[in-house]
Amino acid sequence: MDKQNALFLGILLLTGGLVFLGWDFFQPTGLPAGFASSNGRIEAVEINIATKSAGRLESVMVEEGDFVTQGEVLAKMETDVLEAELREAEAELRRSRTAVNAALSSVIQRESEKAAAESLVKQRKAEVELAENRYKRAQRLLKSSAISTDEMESERSRFFGTQATLDAANARVAGADAAINTAKSQVIQAEAAVGAAQARIEQLQADIDDCTLNSPRTGRIQYRIAQPGEVLSAGGKVLNLVDLGEVYMIFFLPTTAAGQVKMGSEVRLLLDATPQYIIPAKISFVANVAQFTPKTVETAEERQKLMFRIKASIDPGLIKQHIHRVKTGLPGMAYVQLDEQAVWPANLEVRLPE
Repeated sequence: MDKQNALFLGILLLTGGLVFLGWDFFQPTGLPAGFASSNGRIEAVEINIATKSAGRLESVMVEEGDFVTQGEVLAKMETDVLEAELREAEAELRRSRTAVNAALSSVIQRESEKAAAESLVKQRKAEVELAENRYKRAQRLLKSSAISTDEMESERSRFFGTQATLDAANARVAGADAAINTAKSQVIQAEAAVGAAQARIEQLQADIDDCTLNSPRTGRIQYRIAQPGEVLSAGGKVLNLVDLGEVYMIFFLPTTAAGQVKMGSEVRLLLDATPQYIIPAKISFVANVAQFTPKTVETAEERQKLMFRIKASIDPGLIKQHIHRVKTGLPGMAYVQLDEQAVWPANLEVRLPE
């Protein structure tokens, strides 16, 4: 029994030694001058997929861990109330268009009435002119006693009567102008109602479209926050998406190293889970304020304890090539080239999966 235990222990030690040697084979044994290193985790931008307006969640098409592409339908909200309001708005639009046509017809009718009134004015002017001439002639004939005073007064009365009818005809023209203006204002109001109905339809259609929650980016579903049947308020979160279009590692470097880091400097990332691969990246952010500050900073030694946050971003094109392999949260090491002339050691040459 003791021999079996010893044999088992020996096999276990041998296996552990081989695993360690295999892991150690891929680890950088040391950094030459011009490089710095630190540990960090692979991260990506997180996006909350949320509702625009309050409502009941109808369905969710994805699960946690699913890979989704930009524009893919992720979830839907119930739209029964919005669709009913949309039908009502469409009916209002039809009614408003009918009102526009009626108002335009009224304008045409009023313009016809004005034309008839203007024709009557011309007729009345001719009658006034004729009556005026007869009245003037009667005045002359009265002086020569060719007609009686009654006949002259009759012509005078006829003249003033035709003037009154002319004034009435002019008044009808003015009334027709007012009626045309009123009809045109009704056209404007009806057209405004059409515009309002169209805007309402567009708004409701946009609200209905917003009830379909599409993926804004290509990425992976991290959390499923709400379930079908739940009533959510405006801005209620349904899903949490990790945007795999922007993947990076955040790490920290001390003052001396951080001061030498330049934007765009080369970085090599080595993840604990895949030590056989060396992933290229570039510095995309260097904090201008220290993250860790001792209580008192009095000596040069203490100042070296200041740590600055550094961000190394992976090329989006490279991410796209291996997007199904990308996982966030993985710990690893970041190796930064501080000196552009420094040559990368062989164990940090880029090695990517095929």
